[in-house]
Amino acid sequence: MTGFEIRQVPFEKDAVRKWALDDSRHLDWPVVYVLDEARRGGSKAALSDVYVGETLNARKRLLQHLGSPDKKHLRSVRVVLDDTFNKSACLDLESHLIRLLAGDGAYRILNRNVSITDRAYFDRERYRRSFGAVFERLLDEGVLTRSVADIENDDLFKLSPYKVLKRDQAAAAVDILEGLFDDLENDVGELVVVQGEPGTGKTIIAIYLMKLLADVAVSRPDDEQDSDSIFAEFFTAGYRELLRGFRVGLVVPQQSLRASIQRVFRRTPGLSAAQVLTPFEVGASEQPWDLLIVDEAHRLTQRANQSSGVLNKKFIDINTKLFGADDIQKTQLDWVTAQSRHQLLLVDPEQSVRPADLAAERVRAVVTDAKERHRFFPLTSQLRVRAGDGYISWVRDVFRAGADPSDVLPRRPEDLGDYDLRFFDDVGQMHDAIRARDHEHGLARLVAGYAWEWRSRKDPSAVDISLDGSELRWNRTDKDWINSPNALEEVGSIHTVQGYDLNYAGVIIGPDLFWDQKKRRLAVDRSLYFDKKGKENNPVLGKTYSDEDLLRYITNIYAVLLTRGIRGTYVYVCDEALRVQLERAMSPE
Repeated sequence: MTGFEIRQVPFEKDAVRKWALDDSRHLDWPVVYVLDEARRGGSKAALSDVYVGETLNARKRLLQHLGSPDKKHLRSVRVVLDDTFNKSACLDLESHLIRLLAGDGAYRILNRNVSITDRAYFDRERYRRSFGAVFERLLDEGVLTRSVADIENDDLFKLSPYKVLKRDQAAAAVDILEGLFDDLENDVGELVVVQGEPGTGKTIIAIYLMKLLADVAVSRPDDEQDSDSIFAEFFTAGYRELLRGFRVGLVVPQQSLRASIQRVFRRTPGLSAAQVLTPFEVGASEQPWDLLIVDEAHRLTQRANQSSGVLNKKFIDINTKLFGADDIQKTQLDWVTAQSRHQLLLVDPEQSVRPADLAAERVRAVVTDAKERHRFFPLTSQLRVRAGDGYISWVRDVFRAGADPSDVLPRRPEDLGDYDLRFFDDVGQMHDAIRARDHEHGLARLVAGYAWEWRSRKDPSAVDISLDGSELRWNRTDKDWINSPNALEEVGSIHTVQGYDLNYAGVIIGPDLFWDQKKRRLAVDRSLYFDKKGKENNPVLGKTYSDEDLLRYITNIYAVLLTRGIRGTYVYVCDEALRVQLERAMSPE
């Protein structure tokens, strides 16, 4: 693809008809086109609608769009032409453009997400390399408002419903939908569980299904469908009728991730930020939900001391409202099941990081029950870390093995590809390396276990972390810290990064975790762990949490932090004995 051109024409009947006579490729050649409102600049809040398509007959397809009530307000069309285009290359370029425009932040995408493809075809890599020139031209013309690199680092891109699902994700999504529609036809309520390690795309499935169900619900009989899509079968009158008045909500326990997903939903037709809920909003809802999808369901809480007196009272009030009395055994999961007919839980029990999270035995029981009812779907494909599937398992094995007496921790996998796994003995040098990676790729951040007091929360001039002559402060904001202005010079905690991707993570393993030389195992220093809610006993339920319990939560935290980096992970360890153990484990054979 060496001679592409982009031709722009007003999105009007006479203009399109006249334009079609200029070149035979306008009538009989595979092309990609972008329809938009032709608004540039102005208020950032004023999103412009855009639609991306591909066709073999541009004239015919554009005239069809002019008759569509959904697109009659669009004003401009750009058609990408090239003599080397074929149908497969156009489908690929179309999908890339939809994803980029969705992540750009300036648009509402009018496409459905079922049109996104990632198929193999002849010479695909050559075509994909050449797409960059198209993207650059669209950036020059103001259609794209940011560079591809900037867009791909944004949560609008990472959490977009316009994703290509991997094979196990797509198979799970189809089975979930088939089961849901069967249950609707038979008036049966069901609970479904999707389980996967970090980076397997649990959140993406949740968001994808939200958009897909919204599109099915408003589809019309005359809508053109992608017959090759595995989801095309759901765009029929029967399924559409089953979704009449269907209420769907996405429950996200984590505040920071919830705010990022709401930002995505505000820009997505058919979805609303009001559909992204806290567990308390679910419990207090006066109108029941048909389907509640719960992301990171292991982070729902049991009855425990909440972060404020107001929330303590809300817990009591919700229990009383839903169950007739304040049953202290009821959890936020019970609220979800009481307030919805159908539930989809996305879980990873090893990402539970606080005692107030759902009890491990409750999560295991839910998973076991789903397996017995054939409503359990495992995800295995690693979508985040470029070190391969073995990296995540190895990180978890390190902390599992270290919790039992052991002379050494398991060694890293032999082949991590070009994954940049490094060990540092000076935190300042690691911070410099993170700054360099951020300059090169963006989204490189320091993160740490909660092993230092958050003094700067009350006194912005205070220093939280002093190591090797470096003075650092915790994250200044709880919401969307990763993208906040000063994030590169701050340190994020588990509560700011769980559920997010970074290009590079510089992980500080604090003195809360150490290597017990006598017992030859990992151990925790409770006095050096400063997350009050992370070690708090539960007098309401009569539960106390031992150092062994705390060890599980703290090792889970570090396993999560060590699996945030897409391109690389840098590690600094405070405890000398643990440093020796981890440096040996992380070094190549």
